[in-house]
Amino acid sequence: MPKINHITLICKDLEKTASLFRELLGAEEVYSSETKNFSLSKEKFLLVGELWIALMEGDPLPRSYNHIAFSVQEEELPILEEKIRSLNLEIRPGRQRNPREGKSLYFYDYDNHLFELHTGDLGSRLDYYRQYAQENYSRTISK
Repeated sequence: MPKINHITLICKDLEKTASLFRELLGAEEVYSSETKNFSLSKEKFLLVGELWIALMEGDPLPRSYNHIAFSVQEEELPILEEKIRSLNLEIRPGRQRNPREGKSLYFYDYDNHLFELHTGDLGSRLDYYRQYAQENYSRTISK
């Protein structure tokens, strides 16, 4: 079964973006190409937990809702929000959601990548969706 091998993000300033990942998510830098280009451009490899993130130098992309979500504990959200603000990153309002789905904090990095810090998981989201569907079906039948 396939699984994610790595994620590559294009960044205008490799060091600035690598610093963001180190400060906010505790990333470990495991490689920097410096002046050697084995790929299309200069790059840095980071580990966030077991996730390999490749940062490559290039022009930022336009903004979109495409995003990467990282799991965090609810009690970490205020601390992480403060770090995001101290890094002068733009926090975006999240979509309306039921608290049973978990809480989220969305922000753009320096290169228009949208990230989400999320306290829920797939199981909690599906449980809520099932419960919501069942409650609304029951209401419809009782009318």
